[in-house]
Amino acid sequence: MYMNFWYVAAQSSELTEAPLKVTMLSQNFVLFRDSKGQAHCLSNVCTHRGGNLSGGKMRGDAIECPYHGWQFTGAGECVKIPSLGKDKCANVPARTRIDAYPVREQYGLVFAFLGDLPEAERPPIMEIPEYGTEGWYPNLLVNEYKANYERAVENTLDPAHNEFVHPTHGYSGDRDTYYVAEYTLDETPWGCGFMTKFDAPPLKDATMNKLRAVDGEMEAGSGHVGPHQTWTQIHMTKANWFHQYTYRTPVTRTHTKSYLINMRNALQGPQHDEAINKRQRLIQSQDVVILEAIEPAIPPATNTREVLMPADKAIARYRQFTKDWNAKGWRIDIARMEHDAAETVFAIPSPARRTHKAWVTDPVPVAQPKPAQQAAE
Repeated sequence: MYMNFWYVAAQSSELTEAPLKVTMLSQNFVLFRDSKGQAHCLSNVCTHRGGNLSGGKMRGDAIECPYHGWQFTGAGECVKIPSLGKDKCANVPARTRIDAYPVREQYGLVFAFLGDLPEAERPPIMEIPEYGTEGWYPNLLVNEYKANYERAVENTLDPAHNEFVHPTHGYSGDRDTYYVAEYTLDETPWGCGFMTKFDAPPLKDATMNKLRAVDGEMEAGSGHVGPHQTWTQIHMTKANWFHQYTYRTPVTRTHTKSYLINMRNALQGPQHDEAINKRQRLIQSQDVVILEAIEPAIPPATNTREVLMPADKAIARYRQFTKDWNAKGWRIDIARMEHDAAETVFAIPSPARRTHKAWVTDPVPVAQPKPAQQAAE
């Protein structure tokens, strides 16, 4: 799991003035809105004696710890320690602060930047260019499953699995003529993607099947932005398109929550959401069956532990990107963190750690690539 990226913490509709506890990257956070409606995301652990901030209450624009009443602003600054008495609350030590993370609300989702990079250096939130434009209609589908998010990203980048995992996408390997056509990767600074053509059987649902080309040939492709965001374009005809954008939040190494925004220029309007969601949930469930059974649960450290084919070109390139982010010191050392968890509280370092040096909570440990692993790649 990588810090220094934007992750979806919640839907905008879920966030109110009441504190909301969220787990991301194996860390606990508290989210809330202030009196102006501005969303905030803080580390969930009080620096006094480990109180659970999300179990507290709001006092104006500050969140109050339920253990001893310490209050913290949306910037992570402690502004009240009741045990000091009213006259001494102006002398709160600076090291009482907790990590506060930048927040953005886009596409009906609350994104939190979990890292310490300055604003100009932060990787992007994956854009949805069709969102809010005429002729396109969005609907959101939230899914949660017990599988590693990198495996899920690789599944999206895998054009070969459709033939065997999704009966509506392929022919289950019954055709001797089946193969994955050569495709070209397009690259950006934060990811890669491709488009290709494939044959698909007719759909049983008559309404959905009207969207398909007569001969069954469709154009489709996928790509990624960062380690956890993916896009998929499905062009069923020259006119009927689905453009899907999935923002995955790793809860833990083997627990993922995904937010899929499906943009469509056909079957417009909420009256079609149920049919679209039903089909999408079916497709997701087929993927989840595979992902929850994959061994090892997490992609291997080197490609020598798997036999990759030309159809896996996008997956191989994705793994190269993750090695680059690892080399930057952005991969959290989960094994070490879990080993020390009983005695040590960790926090993902926030931007404030670049200017303030006195902190009670240790930053999460990060992993560095081993020389042997780099040579193997």
